[in-house]
Amino acid sequence: MVTIISKSPEETHNLGKSWANHVKPGWVIGLKGDLGAGKTQLVKGLAKGMGIEETITSPTFTLASEYQAKLPLYHLDFYRLKDDSEIIRAGLEPYFTPEGITVIEWIDRWTGSYPTHFYPVTITQTGENERQIVYEDFGS
Repeated sequence: MVTIISKSPEETHNLGKSWANHVKPGWVIGLKGDLGAGKTQLVKGLAKGMGIEETITSPTFTLASEYQAKLPLYHLDFYRLKDDSEIIRAGLEPYFTPEGITVIEWIDRWTGSYPTHFYPVTITQTGENERQIVYEDFGS
């Protein structure tokens, strides 16, 4: 596992952007962290690194957003969902086996099995703008 300290939203964004060099089709990245921890900042950076120019916002109310690039990016948000049964009823389970990359905010709402290519990320706020980000090394 890799642990980094991000000192600003820009650093968090740049970390996500750097991940674009390593992600592969079928990967699911699960983000854990409190409100305002920087989950969406990471997704914005990843999208930018993948060449996506659209504005990225958290799909809290739509539950899922899809962006087309060389690899499709699927951005999900489980915040409003209570458990596995609500996630399944919402029709989001197919995103666990994507053609492209799926990033899920509030992955801790899911307690079922994780896909084969699942990469957990935990973001903890350690200061006003400082975050500790722990993740599996995508480059390995």
